[in-house]
Amino acid sequence: MAAADARSRAARIEVLALDVDGTLTDGRIYIGPQGEAMKAFNVRDGFGLTLLREAGLQLAIITARQSEIVRHRAAELGIALVMQGERDKLAALEALCRKLSITPDRVGYAGDDWTDLPAMLAAGFSATVVDAPEAVRSRAHWVSTLAAGSGAIRELAEFILDSRGELHSALARRLISTAGHARREPQRGGP
Repeated sequence: MAAADARSRAARIEVLALDVDGTLTDGRIYIGPQGEAMKAFNVRDGFGLTLLREAGLQLAIITARQSEIVRHRAAELGIALVMQGERDKLAALEALCRKLSITPDRVGYAGDDWTDLPAMLAAGFSATVVDAPEAVRSRAHWVSTLAAGSGAIRELAEFILDSRGELHSALARRLISTAGHARREPQRGGP
């Protein structure tokens, strides 16, 4: 997919929907005697999602599994649109669009496996992680350089912000908000 087309598509989205296992996490699920015990989330991915939310994008989770862990992490990140137990990701994406009165071309979808492909193909912008199967990577508008659970979603967030022309202003807001507490950024190119 041409980089300019991916940027154009990313710039138009108003909602980013994400799969969880293998997208927001490395895909490992730790199961103890009482059932699912842990998932590991990357804090940089979480901060990237916070930056998108601050830029005015709505965030949603669409996942096939049911997990209290996901509900808890979504609440921490301020993600109110959480759709769990959704085996048909396309139907879930369509339901999300109806709920928000939005067309699929205004939605981005990030997933990592074959079950995500119908939703990815319907969305206006699709993204995946570098460690996704080739059948998914070859159909996505954008592919991370980082693996799932290792900052791939932060990388996606920065790509979306940059595509919208908002990356530098997001950084500038952070520098201004910490100006009284941080030292000056070093000058580049000289002693």
